[in-house]
Amino acid sequence: MFSIIIPTYNEEQYLPLLLKDIKEQTRQPHEIIVADAHSTDRTREIAHMNGARVVEGGLPSAGRNAGAAAARTKTLIFFDADVRLPSSTYLEDTIDEMNKRHLDIATCDIKASDGQMIDALLYKAYNGYTRLTEKLKPHAPGFCIFITREIHEKISGFDEEVKLAEDHDYVQRAAHYGSFGVLRSWPILTSTRRMQKDGRLKTVAKYAACELHMSTLGSVKHDLFNYRFGYGKHAEKSTRFKKLKESRGRLKRRLKKPFGFLKKKEDS
Repeated sequence: MFSIIIPTYNEEQYLPLLLKDIKEQTRQPHEIIVADAHSTDRTREIAHMNGARVVEGGLPSAGRNAGAAAARTKTLIFFDADVRLPSSTYLEDTIDEMNKRHLDIATCDIKASDGQMIDALLYKAYNGYTRLTEKLKPHAPGFCIFITREIHEKISGFDEEVKLAEDHDYVQRAAHYGSFGVLRSWPILTSTRRMQKDGRLKTVAKYAACELHMSTLGSVKHDLFNYRFGYGKHAEKSTRFKKLKESRGRLKRRLKKPFGFLKKKEDS
């Protein structure tokens, strides 16, 4: 048995589509848990109408942790509200593959459900990077993570202090206690709304900088990248900018340290 956990904030447009996809699956979850961050639209009503349990959520990490705490099964699946399942056998096939490969933590390739050709190419590049680092440094988008409850609890869930790429931080910690893999059965379909709203170049640059930050300074535990949860006019924004200069300074010093000529140029 498995539980599906969906963090939400004002997702009345997308949530019904995902819940419809789940209802059509050949293998059904034991429960669907919607961890809602005080939506001001019909998100909670839609969740209840479709048989989901609603618990109090927050920003994505807090919502996922709240959903996991309320779950009653040994396997947890985290989806975001704007994903779509590409086939009625998606859950059956991915879980069977996970069992066959003896995986404890997993994700899958991603595919754009909308957008333009450039979006499809960017997603393919991301898939290539995820597979390349699969065994060395696991990456998994938060909108599609499979994990055992045992490991989730062993690592104390998602780190709610991490402001961006909390999903990658989560699976990298989890991989110390179990086997991680990228599932090949099906990709998951996801909206390109983040790139459309924030701009493709800005989004790619932000996540590239975040990856560099994680590799040099560790997880992002401040609002350097101004993460926003939700996409309506009431979207939740991070507001603690006071550490911005401090973080940039640390990153700059860390990058300059191996290169003496940079320091020399700076001193001249």
